[in-house]
Amino acid sequence: MQTALQVVQAPEIAPKIGTAWLGGIYAGVIAGMDGQPDYHLIHAPAENELINVNWQQSITQATLTINGFEDWSLFNRREGRLLAINTPEGFDKDGWYWTSEQNAGNPDYAWVQYFDVGDQFTLSKSGTYRARAVRRVLIIQ
Repeated sequence: MQTALQVVQAPEIAPKIGTAWLGGIYAGVIAGMDGQPDYHLIHAPAENELINVNWQQSITQATLTINGFEDWSLFNRREGRLLAINTPEGFDKDGWYWTSEQNAGNPDYAWVQYFDVGDQFTLSKSGTYRARAVRRVLIIQ
């Protein structure tokens, strides 16, 4: 699944990882791939977490307006890894979180992120787990 990047005017200096910024919690920088620019990753606050949703519900419901911003969506696998490394304390350690990526070898499965030890795995899309939206703020140089 291709992730849409929004062009948002951001301050020149990002805050400390784990602090509130631009409608959520700052998680760090994701390196752009295939010629795409790098971007800041911001996850939604815990009170905006989706609980007991299947994969399709998580994709749809992650696009809510949160703290006045309308460019939220579900995180992908690379972003999930960064969230697990940089801001694991902001997530429930006892549950799986949906990513936006389907399993390439089995369309009935999608990737999930586990924040206790940082694992990623594929589970049936019909299962119900947690989900958290993110925002992406381009770094334009």
